[in-house]
Amino acid sequence: MGRGKLRIYLGSAPGVGKTYAMLGEGQRRRSRGSDVVVGFIECHGRPRTEEMLDGLETVPRRPMEHRGSHFTEMDVDAVIARRPKVALVDELAHTNVPGSRNEKRWQDIDEILDAGIDVISTVNIQHLESLNDVVESITGVPQRETVPDEVVRRANQIELVDMSPEALRRRMAHGNVYAPEKVDAALSNYFRVGNLTALRELALLWVADRVDEYLQQYRSEHGINATWPARERIVVGLTGGPEGDTLIRRAARIATRGSGGELLAVYVSKSDGLTGASPQALARQRNLVESLGGTFHSVIGEDVPTALLDFARGVNATQIVLGSSRRKPWQYVLGPGVGATVAAGSGDIDVHIVTHEHAGVGRTVRVPRSGVSRRRLLVSWLVALIGPVLLTVCMVNTRDHLVLPTEMLLYLLLTVGVALVGGLWASTLTAVMASLLLNYYFTPPLHTLTIRDPENMFALGVFVVVALSVATVVDIAARRTHQAARSQSESETLSFLAGSVLRGEQALPALLERVREAFGMESVAMLQRTEPHGPWACVGGVGPHPARRPEDAEVDVPISDTMALALSGRMLPAEDRRVLGAFAAQAAVVLERRQLVAEAAEARRLAEGNRIRTALLAAVSHDLRTPLAAIKASVSSLRSEDVSWSPEDEAELLEAIEVGADRLDVLIGNLLDMSRLQTGTVTPLFREVALDEVVPGAVIGVPESAVSLDFPETLPTVWADPGLLERVLANVIENAVKHNPPDRRVHVKADALGDRVELRVVDRGKGVPDEAKERIFEPFQRYGDAPAGSGVGLGLAVARGFAEALGGALVAEDTPGGGLTMALTLRMAAAARPASPDPPGPAEESPEHPASRTEALR
Repeated sequence: MGRGKLRIYLGSAPGVGKTYAMLGEGQRRRSRGSDVVVGFIECHGRPRTEEMLDGLETVPRRPMEHRGSHFTEMDVDAVIARRPKVALVDELAHTNVPGSRNEKRWQDIDEILDAGIDVISTVNIQHLESLNDVVESITGVPQRETVPDEVVRRANQIELVDMSPEALRRRMAHGNVYAPEKVDAALSNYFRVGNLTALRELALLWVADRVDEYLQQYRSEHGINATWPARERIVVGLTGGPEGDTLIRRAARIATRGSGGELLAVYVSKSDGLTGASPQALARQRNLVESLGGTFHSVIGEDVPTALLDFARGVNATQIVLGSSRRKPWQYVLGPGVGATVAAGSGDIDVHIVTHEHAGVGRTVRVPRSGVSRRRLLVSWLVALIGPVLLTVCMVNTRDHLVLPTEMLLYLLLTVGVALVGGLWASTLTAVMASLLLNYYFTPPLHTLTIRDPENMFALGVFVVVALSVATVVDIAARRTHQAARSQSESETLSFLAGSVLRGEQALPALLERVREAFGMESVAMLQRTEPHGPWACVGGVGPHPARRPEDAEVDVPISDTMALALSGRMLPAEDRRVLGAFAAQAAVVLERRQLVAEAAEARRLAEGNRIRTALLAAVSHDLRTPLAAIKASVSSLRSEDVSWSPEDEAELLEAIEVGADRLDVLIGNLLDMSRLQTGTVTPLFREVALDEVVPGAVIGVPESAVSLDFPETLPTVWADPGLLERVLANVIENAVKHNPPDRRVHVKADALGDRVELRVVDRGKGVPDEAKERIFEPFQRYGDAPAGSGVGLGLAVARGFAEALGGALVAEDTPGGGLTMALTLRMAAAARPASPDPPGPAEESPEHPASRTEALR
């Protein structure tokens, strides 16, 4: 009996309908007559999912006990003994209760598949092992339960269960996913729109890659070499020459003409590596390709056109971009060229020949150097000059006992020995001298260069050919050995450099330190100047006394007219400079990125300063003058001697003065706070703070009946500055009361979530649309139809700035049922206190049960 087939429903997040879809498939198969059983289903209390179980046989679960608690798990033996056609098993990544036969449920499913039973299962994208750290960085929630990617890849079918983030949040708000008391916590934590959008993109990309793998596998299994243009894939062939930049940009423009186009650059090198391009040029072109969203590939092939076409067909390319040949007209006698050969053999792949300014100017071919050391060369030349003479002297004395074939073999042995020591040219000299000595001393007539016997002439010719052939082979082998050793060393160094880039090591001093260690230098300096002929400045250096100018160093690598890498300590051979060029190119990228980041930050700072100054002038000219005008009018009226004011009128005027002064105090306080935030002078004085100490002071300025407080008695303390925290809460609560209906209270509640405490201020006003939720935190912003005299629009901006200074976050969310909720998240004192020698890490939260931690802490 063969192995069963596995079908997986993959979802981007809990609640998208994976289990529902799996049960729907089970119902369809049952209606067609298939024997379907439920091995394990977790409905999570969802009525519509439970309805889909009607009519499906369920295999009883196996009860288990662990640490005094009772659990149930899938009974694998019972499922196999039942031997259905199809088994429905939910939650592929589930971890079984300790004591089970298998640690993971996917291992249970493997046993069921081995028994010849088809299995339909479900899994979420965040449970894939390869995406575990990515999901944690997006959501902030580590995943305890994971499944190896290979397990999912082995599935015979993978079906994506997709739902937009907005639709999923609506399902949750309607109570279709979690119980009503868990909805708020879920929507404000794991199920944010940004989190769901990122998870959805991960799921779509992962499934798209699997579809591409299935397509390539199908083409390979069926021997299909023809191009299937499922998407535009543009392959650009590079030689490392100066025309490469033009070709890459042209290919990128072709790839962007349609949606989903891919750019692949390929460089074909020969296996001997003797005609390779400049590593520095290839590194620059690699950076250009990757900056345009493409990928760079290097392949080995003795025949460049064949290797290029094999690569293009292997990636299912639809178009190939090549440059016009740089060969001169007379060089076409040697062959039609790469472009013409590729075009002739491309078949249904379109080939673009791009003209460029370097076409037809000719190209140089590097002459290979011998891989033999200087010492061995010296020894070989000495043996080549002296060895034939000494051998001839020895054989002349024994000429009567030797025949000509034996004498030739002895000279051939000497020639091969010289070739092994010194390579081609020394062995060639040995072969020439040996042939002359053989002719003069051992070939009749003796002591002349004339050869009387034709057979001897033929034998002597064969000797010369064999000697030169063996010497050539030995020389090539020696050079290949030397090149292989150097290539291995260079590849190790370059892979180390590439690994540091992939790991995100972008600090310039760290990269320069790696250069110093790799090449054994005393110091390394990165030099830069503002103009091509200006003075140099050291923008980064490691080691003692780094060079200040390129001419002060033993080795300098020009990167551009304004950048250079200078190394001090020793001279480097030319071979090492090729790898050094790759390091220099990466150092230039790091430096340019650092400068761009600094310039962008400065530009943002200047733009923000200009915006703040402009808004401040507008606020001062309008909002601050309004209370000043009211105060001045009231004071002028009281001082007027022409009017006799009653006590009630005087009290009203004094109240107007007091109200105007209070408004000025609040406005000026917010302006000063925003100025402190903009200049970075806010320095919190952290200590352990209980929220019930701070909140009463924050609600002093609002009517007592307008706010209700809901703090658990077991609520942990937070790590904050009490003064700044009170300002944050006062601004947020005042804003909520301002927009809340008069007959409804603003609800202020707090909960503990892992190592954080979340305080939520809930109003039932008109709410704010999603596109305006971030804008209300910007300085000098009033949302909607707020009157001009209601403030300068700094309250929420100051609140968010102080919240971030406290190490927390302040975000705006929709209130279920209408309104706006301000969620303030603060660090728990037990987790953030500096005196703690080993602060606990963040607790894990299962997306399937987002409120479980809160309930446990309560």
